[in-house]
Amino acid sequence: MNSRWIPSGTTRRQTLAALAALTAATAVGTAGCVGQSGSSAGPAAPARPTKPGAAEPFTSASGDKDTLLLQILAHPDDDLYFMNPDAEHVLRSGVPVVSVYVTAGEARGINYVAGRPVPAPDKADYSAARHQGLRQAYAQMLGLNQFADWKRSVLRLPGGATAETNVLANGARSVRLIFLNIAMLSEGGVRIPALWDTPGAVMRTLQATGSPVAHPSSYVHQTLVDVLAEIMHRYRPTLIHTLDPDPDFQVHDALHPRDNDQPGCSDHRDHTPVALFTWKAITQWVADSTRRDKQAPRFATTAFRGYYNQRWPHNLPPAVLADKARLIKSYGGSPTWKCGNNAGCGDYSQGGQRPLKNRKGWIRSTHYRYPGALPAPTTDREGRLVAYGVLSTQAVRWRETSAGSGRFGAPQGLGGGPLAPALSAVRDAEGRQLLLALRFAALGGQGSTGLREIVALEQRSPDGPFRTWTSLGTPDSDPERGRRTGCPVAVAAPDGRIHLFVRTSDKGLATRVRDTAGRWGPWQRLGGGEIQDGLTAALDGEGRVHVVAAGRDTVHHWGQQRVDGPVTLLPPTGLPRPGDQPGAAVAPDGSLSLVYRTPAATVPGVHKLGDMAGAGAGLTVRHFEGYGPVAVHTVAKPGGGRKARTTVLLGRDLDGKVQIQYGTGSRGRPLRAPGRLIPVGTPALLTEGRKEVAVVGIAPDAAPWIWRPRPTSRA
Repeated sequence: MNSRWIPSGTTRRQTLAALAALTAATAVGTAGCVGQSGSSAGPAAPARPTKPGAAEPFTSASGDKDTLLLQILAHPDDDLYFMNPDAEHVLRSGVPVVSVYVTAGEARGINYVAGRPVPAPDKADYSAARHQGLRQAYAQMLGLNQFADWKRSVLRLPGGATAETNVLANGARSVRLIFLNIAMLSEGGVRIPALWDTPGAVMRTLQATGSPVAHPSSYVHQTLVDVLAEIMHRYRPTLIHTLDPDPDFQVHDALHPRDNDQPGCSDHRDHTPVALFTWKAITQWVADSTRRDKQAPRFATTAFRGYYNQRWPHNLPPAVLADKARLIKSYGGSPTWKCGNNAGCGDYSQGGQRPLKNRKGWIRSTHYRYPGALPAPTTDREGRLVAYGVLSTQAVRWRETSAGSGRFGAPQGLGGGPLAPALSAVRDAEGRQLLLALRFAALGGQGSTGLREIVALEQRSPDGPFRTWTSLGTPDSDPERGRRTGCPVAVAAPDGRIHLFVRTSDKGLATRVRDTAGRWGPWQRLGGGEIQDGLTAALDGEGRVHVVAAGRDTVHHWGQQRVDGPVTLLPPTGLPRPGDQPGAAVAPDGSLSLVYRTPAATVPGVHKLGDMAGAGAGLTVRHFEGYGPVAVHTVAKPGGGRKARTTVLLGRDLDGKVQIQYGTGSRGRPLRAPGRLIPVGTPALLTEGRKEVAVVGIAPDAAPWIWRPRPTSRA
């Protein structure tokens, strides 16, 4: 796709038309990976991103009672395997959870117990047993006996559809499970991928044993979109968890067996269309709510990888893995349990220690589809903290009410959507803000090709108004490959150029460079081995641009040999295998130090980039126990001299809460954020004038928060 200026909407009517165009657009088919259309319908016409400031106001954040997490899954257990520990941490913080299971999960109808004879298939029983397993797991999450009694009833939905809903509460905590129960294999051999892609496809629901739902329902493509959008409208989530709409391409051979993957991709064939249906329903909900209420619903989104977990180094340490396994063990259940459900007490193939022993290792990782810290923080000329993020699939800007107040004002809509929750913010040499985002240019289904693109927004003047959004396309001319484009990361070089980087569909690195006149050059592929998304771009002490990324074997490195030179692939780092995205900071000698956890490690290590001699023996940050990526900056040392510097680390502790630590030596101890500051995704670290540190994150109520920790001199 060539770079072009996208015309902007200037009125509310045009804003709604853009959203409606996206909702009506058709995209993606089923040749190989779900979404590779074999039809002749062609690509959908991309919807136009809205003009900055043109979006309607967002519904206000009105307190904890209106906060809610909505999860939309393909099968019973997708949340336990792929969205935990995040979902459990949100629930334990007091946020109600609604989980929607699109399919019945009946598979072949065999609830197999290892070491026992294979039972006769019974799809209705197996579906009901998996429902019971979910009730057992969520009861445990609520702090109740796993055989607690749930209130079961029938939910009436658009298109004449009905679904079973189960509700359980423990004080202020509550869970609602909604079982749409569309048969994985419907009449005529129709599966969910066909419902997404094939015009006229019809699917029927499966009646699970013992369900209060008396009659089956029929679904066509738009019925499922309408049902999911209605659930969003009814429960008003402030946080939505989805599966992966654009899974990685994956070669399946003797070294990489296909297992449960769909052909050509690293995920289940049901996960992908359910994720696409979810994103399409989100756009419909936003358009309908904006039209009806004159304001957009306020919510954040997080998408999770699925069978991707099997292909990459594991990233959960033992303590977090044990908590995750405990819930899946409860879901798996046992035929010896007395749960009160005659159809079965769980999905027996997932009981006991079997998930931990399974070579596929899905349980051992949790990966975001759109990694990176959000919101992206900076400061304005008045010293106020400014944060850029994605709210209700639109770009937004929050400003601190006054310098140092610790409170953000109302969000300013910047349009550009529908955006994935991936955004990079950087200033050019003139002090103008530039935003880069990943956009769903077309979704639709029904036989057409989906479109994704990197889009950019820049200020006319420092702290001034923004121009219109412009498309930078993707490194791939083929739309199906373009759908796998990674999250944009940008860095401003001392010579005035801005370097934009993305992961490509073949898991390498690509770049576009904006020159000092504001013109973008063409996409260039920088090669490299296979890397995970979640790039780290930084300047070293000499002002040279570097990019690092986690590979399967080591950290991969691209950089400039001289300040004004091109970014190229550099020799292998030889650094230890990473489990997550590395953080990077300037060391005292001007080089870069990387901080990250090795697979399944509890504490991170510090490694000097380019130090091959010490590549295998980095310093361990002994007390910084946790999981996930670690952000790192160099700041003034607390209590030190004028030139004294130390390293500050930001990450999550073992309970998923935010922690920060000054210094990497044995005397350093983490400081933990107040309990109310629950992060959605990865929080961001900002050093204000190399003296003070601010941490910015998004809460489950879709509101941003600020934490300015008070450092101690012990670093």
